[in-house]
Amino acid sequence: MIFKAVGEGRPYPDHGLEDPKDWAHLPPRMIRLEELITVRSALDLRALLSADSTFYGDIFCHVVQWQGDLYLEDGLHRALRAALQGRPAVHGRVLTLD
Repeated sequence: MIFKAVGEGRPYPDHGLEDPKDWAHLPPRMIRLEELITVRSALDLRALLSADSTFYGDIFCHVVQWQGDLYLEDGLHRALRAALQGRPAVHGRVLTLD
């Protein structure tokens, strides 16, 4: 199993961070893939295999910590690409809502 769980939707309250620039104040850190719960169960294979998939967005995954769990809000393609390359962790910005 790559992730802790595969979810469908955001179980945490709205945090108001919509634009990648809104996340810039959070310092990136390493996050193990096995600790993440996805908020999407589907992905676009073209985006996964694209060489420039982060060109217009943040190069770090966006993760929400809520009730002790880490939810992968943005960066599913980056996380899967890391897993396919044999890397056990990704860099992500973590917003704590606890």
